[in-house]
Amino acid sequence: MAIEIERKFLVKETPFQLAKKSEQITQGYLINDEHKVVRIRKKGTEYYLTIKGNAIGLSRLEYEFLIPEQDAQEIQKYFCKDSMIHKTRHYVEFQGHTWEVDEFHGENEGLVVAEIELDSEDESFEKPEWIGDEVSNDERYYNMNLSTRPFSNW
Repeated sequence: MAIEIERKFLVKETPFQLAKKSEQITQGYLINDEHKVVRIRKKGTEYYLTIKGNAIGLSRLEYEFLIPEQDAQEIQKYFCKDSMIHKTRHYVEFQGHTWEVDEFHGENEGLVVAEIELDSEDESFEKPEWIGDEVSNDERYYNMNLSTRPFSNW
């Protein structure tokens, strides 16, 4: 069983110049409700089907499978066209953790959030100076919600 434990923060100053790598991500949602999320994601040159369960605290079940490009493109075209997210993910190392800093595009332009994945909910970590307020429990910042209620409409 795969468990994802992550915390999400707003970004005060963009740390893009510190990124060890950056990649384009496009994702669309097949199912997006209070119990589960099923999405298709293009990350760099690879495509994934991801299934996530409902969050319990900061943890939730997550399964991700590599899928063929043609299948992913067809699924996005026929099932996800009204629920797409476009972003650039920047990977920034800080104090032994990799921060995933998402710079959103399209209707979510101007939004930048940083996530850190942890091994346990009570794991301690240092916050870089460019990290702002925590939004882990603010559902507006969930990617699945940004796909239907974009940042530009807040």
